[in-house]
Amino acid sequence: MKTLADVFREALREKGIESLGVLSKRFRKSRNKLQDVAVEIINGKGAIFRVPEKTVVAWDLYGKRVEGSHYAYAPLCMMEKFEPVLTPEELRSRLPDWPYFIIDLYHWGRHTQKEKGKVCLQVSQSYGLLRDYFTGRELAVTWANEEFRRMFNGPLDRITAYEGPTAEFLAEKEIDEVVLLDPWADEVLSEEDFDVKAFIIGGIVDTGGTKKKTTPKIGEGLESAGIKVRRRKIVLRGDVVGVPDRINRILGIILKMMVERKSMDEAVYEMQEPLHARWRLRKELPKRAIRYKVDGKTYRVVEKELFDYYSSWLKIRWEDFVKVLRELDLIALERKRIHHLNKISNTRIINGKLYRVILLKKAAMLCYNC
Repeated sequence: MKTLADVFREALREKGIESLGVLSKRFRKSRNKLQDVAVEIINGKGAIFRVPEKTVVAWDLYGKRVEGSHYAYAPLCMMEKFEPVLTPEELRSRLPDWPYFIIDLYHWGRHTQKEKGKVCLQVSQSYGLLRDYFTGRELAVTWANEEFRRMFNGPLDRITAYEGPTAEFLAEKEIDEVVLLDPWADEVLSEEDFDVKAFIIGGIVDTGGTKKKTTPKIGEGLESAGIKVRRRKIVLRGDVVGVPDRINRILGIILKMMVERKSMDEAVYEMQEPLHARWRLRKELPKRAIRYKVDGKTYRVVEKELFDYYSSWLKIRWEDFVKVLRELDLIALERKRIHHLNKISNTRIINGKLYRVILLKKAAMLCYNC
């Protein structure tokens, strides 16, 4: 899927422009200069002009530094001084029909004030993510009441804030089918789902507490209004555990899959935080534990080298690995030491579970080595 920078680049090339400068120091530290300049043009802040003298600083259409350019971004107030080459109206006319990404705040009232503040922050961060790919106006917030508008510190005028229900918003936009991101769904999100015109991420965290399983109710409400709903979940190696539950991070996963063509596992890893990774590690490590019974005492041991394996697809640091070991009362030993323990132990089934029993007075071998 094309980004705004792609559309901007095509428009410049059609006009024979291969480099672009600015008339100030703005954008010089931008990581994606074409995208950031294009967003400003879309928002009516400036345009591309032909200037009589080459700019001091310029970049090619992929952000690489070049020696000056006769084309530059400047505020619209320069319209009478320089020749406009690409105006906001022209660039807007070229925009593709990007989908909406809807945050449904129907359950806003079920949040505490602290949670409401977090929702507002996540909405603001979602705008920032969309601005990195499209224009940011693709973010729609439904049930946007006065309290939300008052608490929201982001650019309210640059998102689509809708006071009414999601179904009404969709009807106005003539959208009759959506993807609902639902951790309780049966089907996994795939690229076949990227043809819809709206994605609903929800405005809650519903994996626990009093708001558990609230997202499916959003889908039920839409279906009763005649909207076709594709319920989809995001997973990491087949499991929702370890997938971020923040609105902005879920959106980031979708965008990385949709625009950057990342696999789901890659996208989840890039948007994951150590907190989410530890959730999954708590589930994974017990599967790898070996039970040893030494002089009547039980120890659960995992290979120390598992850190290298899990850190390849979970965003964990060594300190996260150690923290989870302590929480689960597990011991990490090097693989060669575990092989030695296996040689001097006998296998037994005790209360339906497999143990390796060591009768020797060598309990010191099992020490916290991490």
